[in-house]
Order: sequence, then C-alpha cells, then structure tokens
Amino acid sequence: MTNDVQATSGAFTLTKQDNGVAILTMDVPGESMNTLKAAFGDEISAMLDDIDADTSIKGVVLTSGKANSFVAGADISMLAACNTAEDATTIAAGGQAIFDRIERMKATFVAAINGPALGGGLELALACHYRICTDSPSTQVGLPEVQLGLLPGSGGTQRLPRLIGIQQAMKMMLTGAPARAKQAKKYGIVDDVVPQSVLLKVAEQFALKRKPEREAAQKSVMDKMLENTGPGRGMMFKKAREATFAKTKGNYPAPGYIIDVIETGMRDGIEAGLKAEAEAFGKLVMTPESFQLRQIFFATTDMKKENGIEGVAPEKMKKVGVLGGGLMGGGIAFVTSTKAGVPVRIKDVRPEGIANAMKYSYDILNKKVKKRFMRSSEMQKQLSLITGTLDYSGYQDTDIVVEAVFEDLDLKQKMVADIEENCKENTIFASNTSSIPITQIAAKAARPENVIGLHYFSPVDKMPLAEVIAHETTSDQVISSTVEFAKKQGKTPVVVKDGAGFYVNRILAPYMNEAASLILAGEPIEHIDKSLVKFGFPVGPVKLLDEVGIDVGTKIIPFLVEAFGERFTAPSAFDKVLADGRKGKKNQKGFYSYEGKKPGKEVDESIYSLLGLTPSTKLSEKEVAERCVLMMLNEAARCLDESVIRNARDGDIGAIFGIGFPPFLGGPFRYMDTLGIKHVVERLNHYASTVGDKFAPADVLVKMAEENSSFY
Repeated sequence: MTNDVQATSGAFTLTKQDNGVAILTMDVPGESMNTLKAAFGDEISAMLDDIDADTSIKGVVLTSGKANSFVAGADISMLAACNTAEDATTIAAGGQAIFDRIERMKATFVAAINGPALGGGLELALACHYRICTDSPSTQVGLPEVQLGLLPGSGGTQRLPRLIGIQQAMKMMLTGAPARAKQAKKYGIVDDVVPQSVLLKVAEQFALKRKPEREAAQKSVMDKMLENTGPGRGMMFKKAREATFAKTKGNYPAPGYIIDVIETGMRDGIEAGLKAEAEAFGKLVMTPESFQLRQIFFATTDMKKENGIEGVAPEKMKKVGVLGGGLMGGGIAFVTSTKAGVPVRIKDVRPEGIANAMKYSYDILNKKVKKRFMRSSEMQKQLSLITGTLDYSGYQDTDIVVEAVFEDLDLKQKMVADIEENCKENTIFASNTSSIPITQIAAKAARPENVIGLHYFSPVDKMPLAEVIAHETTSDQVISSTVEFAKKQGKTPVVVKDGAGFYVNRILAPYMNEAASLILAGEPIEHIDKSLVKFGFPVGPVKLLDEVGIDVGTKIIPFLVEAFGERFTAPSAFDKVLADGRKGKKNQKGFYSYEGKKPGKEVDESIYSLLGLTPSTKLSEKEVAERCVLMMLNEAARCLDESVIRNARDGDIGAIFGIGFPPFLGGPFRYMDTLGIKHVVERLNHYASTVGDKFAPADVLVKMAEENSSFY
C-alpha cells in the first residue's frame, strides 16, 4: 500500500510517493496542449520550494497530464503585451531563472516525454538531469522558435550545444526542424527511448540515480578540431553565417542572432551566453519580421478551429475516389492515405496511370523507410489504403471524389455525370481545376449542390495550401465537409469565391506577366529572378514558370482575359517560347538550360535570340521587384473588394502558402498596411504614367488612400 500525498496548484500537481520519487505533473486546465506562461513562475517556484524542503524526495519525474503531448512550447500570445525589448527580455530571464533552479536542485529531475516537446517544452526538459521519451510516432523534440522570428529564450541556445555539440544544435535551431525519438537518442538529446506503457516506470528508475557526469558529445576528429579549438570555432561560426545569409538574403534577423548568442556562450561561458540570449530574445520580439511571423501563426491556428461554414458541422469522409493518375492525382492519393488515413481508389483510363500514381506514394514512403523515419510495416499499411481501377468498380460508396483530369471542360462535365451515375446521391464531386470556373463544371450536373472546387498546389505532398471553391449553389454542408477533408490531408484550406483563376492564380498571373514584360524590355532573366528572391520569394518568377511548366503556367491566361479584360493579356514572349517547343523543366527545354554541370541553374542564352533581344540591365533590383509585386498587390486588393476571398487574413495566408509570398512581410495585405495604402497608390500611379495603364490602382485602393484606412 502506498501513501501518496498530492498537492495541486493551478497547472501543476506534485505527487509524493513512498519510493523517494515525486511525480510533478503539468496539466494546463482547459487547454488541449500544455504551453508555458509567465504567470506559472510562482506556481513552479512554490512546488520547487516544497521539493527542496522535503528530504525524503530523492528524485522527481516531470511529466504531462495531457495524453498525447509533453509541452508544446511557451504561450507566444503573451509577447503581444510587451511594449519594449526590455519587457520581452524580462520574460526570457524569468524562464531562465526557473530552469536554472531546476538544474541546480538537490533531487535528480527526469523529464518523461510523450508526444511533442517543442520550444520552451524542450528547454524545460534540457534543464532536467535526464530525459526519457516514448517511441510513439508523435514524439518529437525541437526548438522551432526561428520560424516565429525568435530564438530559444529559456536557455536552449546554451544547453543544447553543450549536450549534443555545437553543429548539430545550431542546425536544429537555424532550421527549427524537430528530431523524432530515434534521432533524439542518436544525437544525445534523450537518454532512453521506451514504449509508452513503461515511460513512468523507467523515468522513476532514472530519478533514483545520481546526477550524470556528462561526457562531451561524441564527435569525429574533424568536429573536435572545429568545436574545441578557438580558430576552428571561429571558422565554423563564419561558415554558418555565410550559409545562413545566402539562404535568408538578410531578410530574417533571428538566424544571425542565434549564431551570435551560441558563439558568445561558447566563448565567454554559460552566464554570458544566457544574458546574451535573453537580450537577443527581447530585441527579436520587437522586430517587424517576428511580428508578422507570429500573426501568421495565430491566423493558421484560428483557421484550424473554423468550419467551412460557421455553424455547419462537417461530415466525415470515410472513402475517397481520385479521378486521374497524373502527378496531381498521385499527390492527392498520397496525402489522403498517409495524412488523412482514409482508403482512396484511383481511377484512370490506362493501367500505367494507376501504376504511376501508386509509385508516387511508394517513392516518398520508401525514402522515409530508408532513412529509418518509418517502419516498413507502417509503409505497407499506408500503401494498402491506395487501390486502382479502370472502371467505376468500388466507387458506389465513396463519400468524395476528387477530379484531377486534363483541363478540358467537356471532359470534366462528363466526369460529373459519371460520378452522379456510379456513386451515392450525396457523394461530393471536388474538382482540382486551376483555371475553369466551377460554375461551368457544374453547369450540366443533376445535383450541382454536390459540386465544389478543391484546388491543390504542386507538388501536393509539400505545398500546404488548398483553395476550396464554392459556386452559387454548392451546399453549406458540402463546403464544411470539403474544408474538413482538406485539413485532414494536412492542408490549410482557404474558402474562395468561384471565378477565373480563383484567388492564388489570379494574383500570380499579373506578377508573372510583368516578369515577361521585363524580359521583352531587355532585362536579363537572372536579374529578374535574383531581384525577387532578394525581395523574399523562394524562387524567381521565370524559374517558377520553368518549374510549373510553361504550357501549364500560361494555360490560365485566356480564362482571365475573357473574365477581366485587357489587363491580363500576356506578353507575346510566351507564345514564341511555346511555339519553340519549350515547356520548362519537364521537357528539359525552357528559359533555363538543363544541360551541362548545373542543370536548371543557368539561363539558356538561346532564348534571347529566339525573342530577338540583347539583354542588358537597366532597372535596379528594387525597381524590378517593385513592378512585379505591385501588380500582385493591386490584384489582391481587387479580389478582396469582389469578395473572392472572405477577408484579408485568408488572402495573406493564401499568398504565403500558395505562392511563397515572403512570410516576414506578412502577406500582400499586411505588406500594403506596412507600406501605407497612400504609398501603394502613389507608386501604382507612378508606373501607370511611365509604363502603362495596367498599373492603374484598383478603385478600392484609391478610396482607402483617400479615407486613410487600412486592411487590418
């Protein structure tokens, strides 16, 4: 019989057991995940006082009361209350002080981790003397603060490098990428990986041990030279700065601070490092980049909680059909089986189509198995959810069918008729068209209320956005169910109104057209692409066109011209390039050259003679970027004004997740707010008078400038 004694204070419960081990459980009331709040400081301190005063406690196991997570990180909403860098530094220093105290406690502390231990959650675990985690696929440890424009502010920049070596720790902090259980053990972050059923038992055994005398992380001779000698470290940090700057183009301040703070701690000792960490954290909280990245985080968190139509609960999709086994069909089947965990049946007219679509999933999963991220049995389980058919056998009980066939209206209308004939009365028909209005696809449908657009971006396994497009008569139930289905596939769905180009492609087209106009004006292609990468896009517009396929990228233009008139007319360059058989990367012939040592890295010089041009740089990088981006901003404002998107937030998330609009600028609408609407209108007017009418500012922007209003 045990005489366990329990004491609870807010989020923390301390259970003292007879065996000399106390269990300290964190369970934030009313939240699905534990997050650390500054207000918990006093509660934790009181618990630590109690442990210190009780000499019978030899060890403490720190665990979570949440079934599927340890601690998801610090509650970042508290940063909004910071008015100065000093306010934010005080929050960081407060967290550091508590974690320092845990590290210095007489009792041995063991973190028992199941599920995510991220950011402040991992920093809390690093302050413990041992860390044990479960082998659950949901268990992961990491410091993702850089993704919010911040750095780990509760000792993470100092403890992790000392535990696992500078290079591996720096890599984790600069990318924000988490490590799974097996990796965490390999790196030395955790001391043991065990099944969940024995997590607490093993943690208690560790809690009765003496505190560890940690040996330096195991390193190769080369790494020892780099990490343990002054000149080696100097070179390592210099290289890290160069590589980081090449990636960020100086647009993100956090990575530079992370490197600085690690270097300070390694050179001047942990106390100096912690002081530098808290100060850098304070400065970063106040940067506009971190502000925008935090807004994106809040926006996507809110979107996860919303139904497609407020008050209309979604129905569960238990069986899915995919029409067409091309790249998109294969990708849609992949996210359906692996993320949503739902059986999916691919229909194609050719057996090779089905084989290729299945290979799409096999190739991605097999890579994971080879890297040991996944067991072979798990791969087989996920692949077994994907089946194929040449007719409609097995389609009679599907809940949703996603159509990914050629962009041909008659073909798509025939697919609607086939599904209405071969499936249930309430089967949803979702079209992955990128250009044809859903109203036209549903025009001959017997049950148009079941027809909706579900537009994925390529490659489907990587791009996070999905546009859900309702036409006039799509039912609310179908909208909510489709939005929920896209979320289950791991997507961030944005509901948009039906119309040519929907939202993302409609704002992308004028941006791409402007890049083509600049080519025809003689600007070198690499100059155009470099200018927009420097602005913050992941790739330049011309390179993007080669990647997507010049034929695919330009297919949408006629639909846009038909709907919105002259301002969407594409420059003649595209026709000449296509007439020359150039489709881009897929047929190894485009604006870039795919031969030689650097395929796809250098411009194919023959493109200039094809267009009758002699390239020479006349515009600055800033002007090139401004012209392309203004065309996109102007169109985004029109989309909001015409209710193509529901609000500015959805427009920002759509542009960031769909076309890589620079996240640190917050999206087109937040960026226009930052610049000031008056300034945007002035610049558009400037180009309208010097370049052409296509730059004429949207009426809504002119009106907003007069009223001195903003989008947020």
